Amino acid sequence: MRKALLYIAFLLSAATAWAQLPDSVAVEAADTAAVPQGKIVPMKGAFLLQSEPRDSVLIGDQLLYGVEMRLVEEGTQFALPEWQNDPKGGVMAVSPWIVDTLKVTKQRNGLPRLLDIRAGLVITSFDEGQYELPRILMQRYSKDGVVDTLVFDPMRLEVKTMPVDTATFEPHPMKDQIRYPVTVQEAAPWILAVQLLASLIILAVCLYMIYRRKDELPFVRKEPAHIVALRKLDGLRGKNMWAPEKQKAFYSGVTDALREYIADRYGVGAMEMTTAELFRDMKNTDVPEELLKEMKVLFETADFVKFAKYVASDEDNAAALPLAVRFVTETYQAQIVSDDMEVEEQKTEEV
Repeated sequence: MRKALLYIAFLLSAATAWAQLPDSVAVEAADTAAVPQGKIVPMKGAFLLQSEPRDSVLIGDQLLYGVEMRLVEEGTQFALPEWQNDPKGGVMAVSPWIVDTLKVTKQRNGLPRLLDIRAGLVITSFDEGQYELPRILMQRYSKDGVVDTLVFDPMRLEVKTMPVDTATFEPHPMKDQIRYPVTVQEAAPWILAVQLLASLIILAVCLYMIYRRKDELPFVRKEPAHIVALRKLDGLRGKNMWAPEKQKAFYSGVTDALREYIADRYGVGAMEMTTAELFRDMKNTDVPEELLKEMKVLFETADFVKFAKYVASDEDNAAALPLAVRFVTETYQAQIVSDDMEVEEQKTEEV
């Protein structure tokens, strides 16, 4: 039983290996002289194909001269004839025999495959004339050892040269390169490419200008500090701001407007300073000492209202806003006088 199983496995592996053999090994070609042996079998004629098909064959053109065999049983071998070139010229071979498998037909019941085979060699001629190509004798070796000689009828080849002017018997001169006019179909891709490139450039420029405008801050004309401060102080007028529940917002508005004015007018960081720090630095300015004392009292009252829940009196509330306006007005007018004096001094120096 074991030997039977081994035998079956051996047969299966052999069949698989035989099925996987490439088609090129099914037909072997040998460059040996074709001497008629065995039975002579006439076949259909050989074929002659131009490498560059046209109405005539010129000197130097290459052609494929060979035979085709159909439904050849796989395993059959062939001996191809040798081609002897004539040293005097004529037709000569420029390649050895080339064997190709064109088609493979499978059969049932384990029969061998049938192959369509083409065998040929490339020939050419450099002499004008008509040539009778040699007939092709091919020996066929079947698998059972039978040898036959296949005979293919030859072909006739006519080789021509370039036409000569019969009037002058001189060859035609070489023509200049023909220049055909450019068609719309040829120019359309280039026109579209140029338009696309121009569109991309315009789009890139537009995007650059848009982003550049976004990056540039719009020019805003800055109002003088005293105008801004007086406008904010004017918005705090009205006795309804003196109510106890609104005093914190009232004093915060007054002092914030004054701090912004002081920061812009004197370059002091008034917004981040305490009252004590602010008036310590204000001593070095040109503000009159009496006005500074009144302003300090105003800021201290505002601190009590904002942080100590102090309720200011009506007298303090009524005096707060006029005092703030007077501080802004007097310091601004002092700046104008100082600027005018500097201008007069410059004019005097120039004179």
